[in-house]
Amino acid sequence: MSSLGDVPRPRGSLLAYFAAAYAVAWAFFIPVARGIPARGPLGGTLVFLGAISPSFVSLALTFRNEGRAGVRALLDRLWPRPVPGWLYAFALGYMAAVKLAVALVVRVSTGAWPRFGELPWFLLPFAVAVSTPVQAGEELGWRGYALPRLAARMGLARASLLLGILWACWHLPLFFVRDADTYGQSFFVYTLEVIAISVVIAFLYARSQGGLFLPMLLHAAVNNTKDIVPSATPGAHDTFRVHASLVAWLTVALLWVSAGFLLPRMRRLSLPRG
Repeated sequence: MSSLGDVPRPRGSLLAYFAAAYAVAWAFFIPVARGIPARGPLGGTLVFLGAISPSFVSLALTFRNEGRAGVRALLDRLWPRPVPGWLYAFALGYMAAVKLAVALVVRVSTGAWPRFGELPWFLLPFAVAVSTPVQAGEELGWRGYALPRLAARMGLARASLLLGILWACWHLPLFFVRDADTYGQSFFVYTLEVIAISVVIAFLYARSQGGLFLPMLLHAAVNNTKDIVPSATPGAHDTFRVHASLVAWLTVALLWVSAGFLLPRMRRLSLPRG
């Protein structure tokens, strides 16, 4: 049985974390959703601060509950842990493999290849490398603070599902930011994708004994390889619709195949009890 033995004892209020994570991020996101250009200096800064605000919340709550020692222990979890090499390969290639499989399914079923992204493939490793440290802004909160506390109450599998819902909903204002890649897309489809990804990240979190580097790496890889085969519907404008592209629905299906494979195996992974 795998153990997260050196993860700090999960003390502190989950309600306080979620309330503050939403309030702080949405205070930054909503002005941009209401019209401040996201590609301008002010709008870009607001979106960036909102995106990394879960780290501020988690560090503040950890300091309140556990003092400087707790903050140091939380930050120490950002560094890579000794894990099998295949876990790094999995984190890096997971979304790329899903998207390439989707492209193949579309080709076989329709006789035509789907639209591919415009970013040159040789740039993707550099984009992931630059993006990985930035993901600490979210992962210190969602996986560093919230996941171990949720899992101590309901188990890792159910915690990963609930956290996925809350994590997806936290992004909602970005669906109204005109320059965001989520603008006007189906929030329902997005939520299904994020819940499945939350399961995979929780699995990597557990396999790395509570380390946050693998979750950060997968998060960065997802963000930078999801548009190898874009799911977005050009010109979409109804955020709360169910309709989405064939690529989007196939992506959901393959993400849930992997999540469904991992969920029962999470029962063999233990977490410290709070």
